[in-house]
Order: sequence, then structure tokens, then C-alpha cells
Amino acid sequence: MDLLILDDWGPDRLTATQRRDLMEIVEERYGRRSTIVTSQLPVETWHDVIGEPTFADAILDRLVHNAYRIPLDGPSLRKTGIDNRAGASQ
Repeated sequence: MDLLILDDWGPDRLTATQRRDLMEIVEERYGRRSTIVTSQLPVETWHDVIGEPTFADAILDRLVHNAYRIPLDGPSLRKTGIDNRAGASQ
């Protein structure tokens, strides 16, 4: 895949198997393919979510290095009652 999207990443700590799988994925994609990560957690807390310091350093180095960060601020559209889906009637 040219683009991998990890949506709502980080609500739970990773297991050892999940850490190894994520490391394998980001290692394979690094510098070759695009990855988008969305999360409600600040990047500074991702190390704790990954859990094991050596894996966390390696994974975050590949995800965050050369990354474009787009912080979003403001109220959630889910709370406004607005339906922005294409073709949705108002």
C-alpha cells in the first residue's frame, strides 16, 4: 500500500506482539511509503503507550523523523451536530 493510516492510535498500551508488529511495519515503510497517524494523545506520551523503551525509541524515530505534524485545535465536530459526510442532507 502506498498509504497506511493508523487512525485513533494509542488508546491502549501495546502488547509485546503489537510492538514487534508495529516495528516491522514502520521499518518496512520508512522512507518508502507514507503513513498517517491520528491520535488524541500528544506525541510526547506515545513512548509510554509503546511500552518497551528500546522498541519505543526505534518506532518513534521512524514515525516522527521527517514527519509533518498537524495539530488540530477547537471543538469536536461530533459535538456540534454537524454532519459533514458527502451527500448528507442537513
